[in-house]
Amino acid sequence: MASLYVDRRGVEMRLDGGAIVFYEKAERVGTVPIAPIERVFLRGDVLLHASVLGRLGEHGIGVIVLSGRRADPTLMLPRAHNDAERRVSQYRLSQDAGFCLEFARQLVGAKLAGSEMLLEELREKNRRAWYAIGKVKEQLGQLAKHIHMQPGLAALRGLEGRAAASYFSALAAYMPDSLGFTGRNRRPPRDPLNALLSLGYTMLHSETVVELHGAGLDPQIGFYHGLHFGRASLASDLIEPLRPLVDRFSIGLFSEGHLRRESFSITEQGCLLGKAGRVAYYQLYEAAAEDFRRRIRESIADLLGLMKEKTGKIDVVARDLSDEEF
Repeated sequence: MASLYVDRRGVEMRLDGGAIVFYEKAERVGTVPIAPIERVFLRGDVLLHASVLGRLGEHGIGVIVLSGRRADPTLMLPRAHNDAERRVSQYRLSQDAGFCLEFARQLVGAKLAGSEMLLEELREKNRRAWYAIGKVKEQLGQLAKHIHMQPGLAALRGLEGRAAASYFSALAAYMPDSLGFTGRNRRPPRDPLNALLSLGYTMLHSETVVELHGAGLDPQIGFYHGLHFGRASLASDLIEPLRPLVDRFSIGLFSEGHLRRESFSITEQGCLLGKAGRVAYYQLYEAAAEDFRRRIRESIADLLGLMKEKTGKIDVVARDLSDEEF
């Protein structure tokens, strides 16, 4: 088991040796051993004892609480990596304009390449949208050629914004009209695909924060995304190239029939995935997330290597970040 999902009202979680025991109305209803768990997702009215949190922290297990109608995340992080020199180097490099621009160009280039790859896949599946998707794919290719010509982060963000607008117009051409997707919208999302994109990006961002914390980096200090109150900017940096993976996964949930428009409630407050839909979503997300997590760890390892190259002060071992050192 990689993740534990708890999305049930009135559940109480207690510690019993090396296991979490679940109670409903004072009756024991289930037990899950802690050892295989890597992360915990909580949603709904769940009672969690402090002893459980403490044990999860001892095992390096992060807790992600998805609260409210929009599933806004609150993170309870495990013990951090002991090497504070990594964070010192990170802070120094965050003030190096040249490093930030170089790193940001790599991120945007990887994101556009992933977007082009997904659009090519979608174009092969939907002949009706062949021309519209092909035109956008060509636009992304042209924009990618200009990434290294951008003189600063502001200009690069402008290029990325133009690419995103074109990209989502291609997704709108691909998706069935019944889902009402006309482009990216959020806070709140107003259609089923946007609801899934927002949820998927939230999950990916939260997992990245936990991994960064465990790797000894400060999730709040980014290189492409600047300082912003309450934002984990480095996590926002690292998920940019991974967003097309979430897009592919979200689109597939509809095209493969796992979710339908009826799985969502649409009101003036936005579009929300219903309880039955969430159960299906979390199961399918967990299967897809193995690839997401591997890529997050690879991205962090690449960043640590780049930081070592620039500073010469960070001890990086070329290995999977899932090892005990991290």
